[in-house]
Amino acid sequence: MSIRVGVVRRIDGSTHSKDTLMPKIIVNAFLTLDGVMQAPGGPDEDREGGFEHGGWQGPYTDDVMGRLIAEGFSDADGFLLGRKTYDIFSNYWPKITDPGNPIAAALNSRPKHVVSRSLDRVGWNNARLVRGDVVAELRKLREQPGQTVQTWGSTDLMQTLLKNDLIDEYRLFIFPLVLGSGKRLFGSGTVPAAFRQVESATSSKGATYHRLERSGKPTYGQIGA
Repeated sequence: MSIRVGVVRRIDGSTHSKDTLMPKIIVNAFLTLDGVMQAPGGPDEDREGGFEHGGWQGPYTDDVMGRLIAEGFSDADGFLLGRKTYDIFSNYWPKITDPGNPIAAALNSRPKHVVSRSLDRVGWNNARLVRGDVVAELRKLREQPGQTVQTWGSTDLMQTLLKNDLIDEYRLFIFPLVLGSGKRLFGSGTVPAAFRQVESATSSKGATYHRLERSGKPTYGQIGA
């Protein structure tokens, strides 16, 4: 197993040393206050269901969010992508050849596992198709020692991960607006799970970042008992 040593700054100011990096699947999601994650990047990113609010993330972009996103991509050992996200990424990022761009450097060089029923092949460097029993393949991927695999976008794929209890960590970017319609991250069929927040940040434009690690099952109690 590969070993990494690092320190995570907790919200309360304490530190948490990570002596070993267990295999995990990390979900990165851009969300509105009402949980919508559809088409944050542009008007034509995903119009499914008649969605007319694409590009809602743009006005909230600043250096804080940019840094956190870049650090997130750099932190991944590999990527897990749905077909739509793969199409968007593979049509853009191979054209970015600046070695100083951390997102391009990560996406163009590291393994990419593409979940799709419609694609016959994938041509991007280090990309492979995941087909057949997708859940079984995802479980195998999650068990690879010392590897962190990240999902960005990929709304439908995230629902598969949620319903099969395959998510070890969330990195949520929450933006201060509500849309009232659109695909949401959490819905019916989500497996109950508890998480602990290990890192957070707030941007100059009111967006917040929350890094949440899996901590078992929810516990319940009576308030005031």
